[in-house]
Amino acid sequence: MSMNRFTVEETNLISIYIADTRRELIGEMTGALPYMDGEMRELALRTLAKLRTMSDADFAALAVSAADEV
Repeated sequence: MSMNRFTVEETNLISIYIADTRRELIGEMTGALPYMDGEMRELALRTLAKLRTMSDADFAALAVSAADEV
């Protein structure tokens, strides 16, 4: 998954959605796009692009948890 590394912000966004599969996550995040604006929408679109290019196996191996604020 070296080409699909997620930033801390992207990982935090992913952690908001409860989804068991990559496709579910993509669907949930895509459904929320109309309610996002500005930087959040750009972040979501960038994250979605990475999710779409990764395999289901890579997604299943992803350990996602929200980062603590510093």
